[in-house]
Amino acid sequence: MKKLRFGILSTAKIGRVYTIPAMQQSEYCEVSAIASRNLERAVSVARELSIPKAYGSYEELLNDPDIDAIYIPLPNHLHVQWSIKCLESGKHVLCEKPIGMDAVDARKLKEAAKRYPGLHVMEAFMYRHHPRWQRVAEIVRSGKLGEIKTVHSMFSYYNDDPDNYRNSVEMGGGGLMDIGCYSISVARLIFGMEPDQVYGYSEYDPDFGIDRLASGLLTFGSGTSVFTCSTQCFKDQYVKIYGTKGKLDLNWPFNPDFSEKTILRGVIDEKEFNEEFPPCNHFTIQADNFARSVFDGTPAPISLDDSIGNMEVIDRVKGLA
Repeated sequence: MKKLRFGILSTAKIGRVYTIPAMQQSEYCEVSAIASRNLERAVSVARELSIPKAYGSYEELLNDPDIDAIYIPLPNHLHVQWSIKCLESGKHVLCEKPIGMDAVDARKLKEAAKRYPGLHVMEAFMYRHHPRWQRVAEIVRSGKLGEIKTVHSMFSYYNDDPDNYRNSVEMGGGGLMDIGCYSISVARLIFGMEPDQVYGYSEYDPDFGIDRLASGLLTFGSGTSVFTCSTQCFKDQYVKIYGTKGKLDLNWPFNPDFSEKTILRGVIDEKEFNEEFPPCNHFTIQADNFARSVFDGTPAPISLDDSIGNMEVIDRVKGLA
């Protein structure tokens, strides 16, 4: 069976711990090489994860003719720059969220991608590929919840490590960029449109300068979305969706335990229900969905326009647009 041969651009934790092992379990992908700016580090991780080739520079990886696609788990400020370099090297791109530093940055990537119509570029919003979220979208589109009135979400964890890029303004850190982007993505997905009004509040860490707590209110004409994200708060996640005829309730909606079944709880026409989904890894499903779109010549599951739309709302919550 033909497989999409991936190279991994950096030895970042999300790649080592989550994405690479998931890709290695996928049906349509294989991890063929990994690059670091430190060859010893690349060789060590390649050995640890049974990756055939290791490179001591990103450029060497991009020049490998046996690599079809690049997965980019670099810090946020490098996403667009290296996505464009990957395209220029003839590689498909799966890039971690958020797609860029802001909407202007993201539009640069779209303009560059137009020059390479045969190559796919997709933002790695892995939650969208999970069967539970696919079912949520199906229920919402069916009208069974009635008119959607509001979406409430929370995403938080605690991280005060000064060496973590998420605590660096220059590298695109902060709560909104790292996890608030999920809540914004969910609201846009559920309402199926862009918000007409956006309001935001942020509390900033006095030492790091990043937003350690951010809340937003988005209005969608017929309803609203309210969210809070925090990088210095007790760890939690939830999404609640309310319509005129029912509601849906998701615990750990963005990174559930892959070894456990997930449950979608809801009420429709005053009848409670629980739907169970077998254990699965949405990083694996994401990789396969991306690879299939490449092989079939169909659009990537998440378009750059969708990614730009998310960045535009992040900018508005920050008060930049």
